[in-house]
Amino acid sequence: MSRRHATLTTPLGDLLVVADGDALAGIYFPGHWHPPASDTIGVEVDSRTDPLITRVGIELGEYLAGERTTFDLPMAPTGDDFQQAVWAMLREIPHGATTSYGELASRLGDRNLARRVGNAVGRNPLSIVVPCHRVVGADGSLTGYAGGLERKRFLLELEGAPVVAQARLF
Repeated sequence: MSRRHATLTTPLGDLLVVADGDALAGIYFPGHWHPPASDTIGVEVDSRTDPLITRVGIELGEYLAGERTTFDLPMAPTGDDFQQAVWAMLREIPHGATTSYGELASRLGDRNLARRVGNAVGRNPLSIVVPCHRVVGADGSLTGYAGGLERKRFLLELEGAPVVAQARLF
């Protein structure tokens, strides 16, 4: 089966899920900053009959219920080499932890790449599964999120991230 999509209803709103063959290619929020072009998402399928999209729904449901901390899904995000490197680093951020754009840039060898890292994070096509919500500002502030700051806060609270707990103290 080739490129296809379905909509999954979640506590975060209806998510557009795009699959390509046997791999997940995208998860997009309503109002997503960088949604896919309609001619790139393939045919619409029933999420209940497509095995991969059904699996995505199950794993997202478990994660949003606090029953899962990692995802075990085959992924095929489309991006350039720099974006792929940033997205690989996002997958290494532990559940409940956060990092900053500058820290990711430093890991790439040049702290001056922080803006470019931010651009790659913002273009992550696999929201939630590739945890771009775990990237915060240098001062720990909740900065940009393709799904909106309310969803970012929700996901970090769900994971018990210390940065969100500290922000509630003030």
